[in-house]
Amino acid sequence: MKTVTIVGASLSGLYAARELRAQGFDGRLVIVGEEPHQPYDRPPLSKDFLTGRTDEEHLALTDADDAAGLDAEWLLGVRARGLDTRGRTVLLDDGRTVSTDAVVIATGAAARRIPGESLAGVHTLRTLDDARALRADLCRGHRRVVVIGGGFIGAETASSCAGLGHAVTVVEAAPLPLVPQIGAGMAAVCAALHRRGGVELITGTGVAGLRGTATVTGVDLTDGRTLPADLVIVGIGASPNTSWLAASTLALQDGVLCDDGCATALPQVVAVGDVARVGGRRAEHWTAATEQPRVAVTNLLAGRTVETVRTVPYFWSDQYGSRIQFAGRHRDGDTVRVTEGEINDDGPGETGFLAHYERDGRTVAVLGVDRPRAFMRARRELQREERERAAPAVL
Repeated sequence: MKTVTIVGASLSGLYAARELRAQGFDGRLVIVGEEPHQPYDRPPLSKDFLTGRTDEEHLALTDADDAAGLDAEWLLGVRARGLDTRGRTVLLDDGRTVSTDAVVIATGAAARRIPGESLAGVHTLRTLDDARALRADLCRGHRRVVVIGGGFIGAETASSCAGLGHAVTVVEAAPLPLVPQIGAGMAAVCAALHRRGGVELITGTGVAGLRGTATVTGVDLTDGRTLPADLVIVGIGASPNTSWLAASTLALQDGVLCDDGCATALPQVVAVGDVARVGGRRAEHWTAATEQPRVAVTNLLAGRTVETVRTVPYFWSDQYGSRIQFAGRHRDGDTVRVTEGEINDDGPGETGFLAHYERDGRTVAVLGVDRPRAFMRARRELQREERERAAPAVL
């Protein structure tokens, strides 16, 4: 294997590059990135970067020494438009082609959009350029902000906007935000953080359309109401960037289909991060993007799946001065038991809480709000139990 091409100068793409070098690959390494930027950290975009507490320099994931150690060819500001597996080439939008022996797909996901987003004042928040544009608009005086979607990006952005002194309303079509992630009971508890932060939360109704000619002036809801708006932020999830692979023979279904080792059905092609559907699941979380590349590269260099991803899912979110942390996999019907701290009628207690999700007599997930130490202990215990269950029996 003389050349490996990583398509996606993302967090997972960068980790894959580091793993290739760490695991002994000393050939030509090419990294293709649609954005003109070197890899950067996305979680701060909706938080510290948006509020001005950090700058672009502190978002960078690489420095000169790191880049030199990778000894990679960076092709930035150009989009991949196709993968010719028979000819072993990656096709680029500018007409160039990259001949390669192996490919790591790390193209991530793109923010979902709604009709009317061409109006000035309507934003998504997925990339550095998105965050730059939104931050500039938020600095132009007091704004009436409507956030469409109460998921992590929507909630974190609403929190940042409220912290900057803007009037914020969050619209969530589901009865509660975050139900798929943490279950209905705990979602109701965490929804109280919006009220504490001075943000109006409207649930159980969708968006019928946006008002305005050149600039957005309001949001029409499906229940007949209209919310006045100077800024609209659309946070309704993301779709994996797989359109450039449509003409390939790869299996695509809400991402690139992979086995438990991030390997596709094509030899010498693996996928990692938000674009990868690994073992039937696609995880849009920082931990998945940093943990999958080690396994993917191991299998890529071996030419077959010799190792699988066995991590316990984990994510966190910072909202209204509180940190929400979750690890494990929950299902409807799990028993949820608060083991530390307390929950009040208006949400988490003053010192937060730790909750265990239990099924068939064992803990399958843990949720912490403002209990970082206790949560990390519980997370480590979950990881230990997962390793023990995965270990082969000794006869």
